[in-house]
Amino acid sequence: MAILNITWNGISAEARVAIDHDLGDADLKRVAVELIRSGEVPGLHIASLPERSFDHFVVDRFDTPEGGKRIFLRPKVPFGSAAPGPTRAGT
Repeated sequence: MAILNITWNGISAEARVAIDHDLGDADLKRVAVELIRSGEVPGLHIASLPERSFDHFVVDRFDTPEGGKRIFLRPKVPFGSAAPGPTRAGT
């Protein structure tokens, strides 16, 4: 059992799901799509969510101090890029 937290289009929602904490990223993303399509994630029901919606998302896994498991599925953040952004002249 794990708590899956999904951030989609600025909305963060979570559900307690019976999945293996070590499930591969690709499988987890497929499970997340089905959970959202079926309305199993409270506050985040999108029946027509495209199959590959989470292809470029990041999966983070954490153990809680109480012994629980949390999985976060979130978009990549722009400041995590390896390539430098534009700079201003003279700075």
